[in-house]
Amino acid sequence: MMRRATTSGEKFGPKMPSARRSHRPKAVATLDFTPRPADIRFMVHLSAFSDEIDPAIAPQIEHCQKNGVTHIELRMVDKVNVLDFTADQRKAVKSALDAGGLGVIAIGSPIGKVAIDKPWSEHFDRFKIAVDAAEYFGAPLIRVFSYYPPGGEGKGDVNLHAEEIYDRFRQKVEYAQNRNVALVHENEKGIFGEGVKNCVALMKAVNSPKLRTAFDFANFVQAKEKPIDNWPQLKPFTTHIHIKDAVMADGHVVPAGHGDGDVEAILKDAYASGYRGFLTLEPHLKVAGHSHGETGPELFKTAADALKTILTRNNIPLAK
Repeated sequence: MMRRATTSGEKFGPKMPSARRSHRPKAVATLDFTPRPADIRFMVHLSAFSDEIDPAIAPQIEHCQKNGVTHIELRMVDKVNVLDFTADQRKAVKSALDAGGLGVIAIGSPIGKVAIDKPWSEHFDRFKIAVDAAEYFGAPLIRVFSYYPPGGEGKGDVNLHAEEIYDRFRQKVEYAQNRNVALVHENEKGIFGEGVKNCVALMKAVNSPKLRTAFDFANFVQAKEKPIDNWPQLKPFTTHIHIKDAVMADGHVVPAGHGDGDVEAILKDAYASGYRGFLTLEPHLKVAGHSHGETGPELFKTAADALKTILTRNNIPLAK
């Protein structure tokens, strides 16, 4: 039963009856069982890299619907990257998503997943395409990375290029300043921001609400860092979370809560601290490739169910 609001000077509990009693018959209280929508302000939201389910958009939509996924992080359709869609492909994908009732929370771009010595002008042009795609699909976020060393992954010390990396991010942020998008940096093995130290340094160097963090548990584990140690440092910058877990011993990817990513403890703290954003399933349960992952419909359900179990156990409501 709902009680009236109390002031700071009142005590909780039923109000004492007045000394003067009325002899009129008491009204019989009626209970209102009208269903009311849950307050979405207190929920987190489920999204996914749906291309892990199937290359084609129709089964992507079908299995997102079956698993309660309301949005996707758009990366590839029919093995074509979102930045390489033709106008007709864009239109077809958007029409299919609209018809299926799915939104796009982020463009899962490969921006920044190149060697730092690749021509900047060409890469910046690709970034502009990502911004345009985000606006076309109504996505508020663009997933980005922070560059491999010259020559590619494992070829040198990317830390020697920190200032150039900061400058490139500043240019991207400036380009997006008056656009309806923000960038979220994903920690990724082998790039400048694979570890927490450089992730935090990047956030502080750019110092813009247009650049925030997409926290990825498995990627930290694969970089031999403990997510539970990294979370307090990145929590102030985190506006997006990718859900995949991994085992520290060999780095192989497992469903949420089955590895060393401390997924449950971090999600519990994130929710208690006010996180009400998206949890994006990126399961990688069949293939954890350099630029894509594969999971398939059956294992996608396994990944979704593992996350939902964690949320239910911790009383974290999920928007539907």
